[in-house]
Amino acid sequence: MKAVILSLLIATLFLTPVWSVEQTDDEAAIKAIILSAYRDGLINMGDVEAVKKGFHPEFRLLGVKDNSLWVLPIADWIKRTEEKKAAGKFPPEKLTNMEFPLIDICGTAAVVKVKFYVGDKLTYTDYLSLYKFNEGWKIVGKIFTSH
Repeated sequence: MKAVILSLLIATLFLTPVWSVEQTDDEAAIKAIILSAYRDGLINMGDVEAVKKGFHPEFRLLGVKDNSLWVLPIADWIKRTEEKKAAGKFPPEKLTNMEFPLIDICGTAAVVKVKFYVGDKLTYTDYLSLYKFNEGWKIVGKIFTSH
């Protein structure tokens, strides 16, 4: 009996660090995608190639105005970004920074709470949905609230 318990304990000790490292790698990959594709790609630098790498082509931004739901596909957001870049509006006067108070990963799905700062001012809280595809994590959806 002691041998069985000892074997289970040893197996648990060896398997736990592997799970933790995998979780940490996924968290780091998710943060990197959000910072590259969203913060720098769409907001700070207008890097459309970074946007295309980090956002799934079927991504949808959902918002509420006057009690009605509106939808912005990533293709439309990219078009707006290209227009702003052509007009010389990158980088903006105040750069955006982000904090990640929550990253919840379950298998190949993740939800991330992002605090979105313009300069030092908390402007939005975003909730991003991501899926892990063969080529890595992709942002597939967003809802938000303004501050």
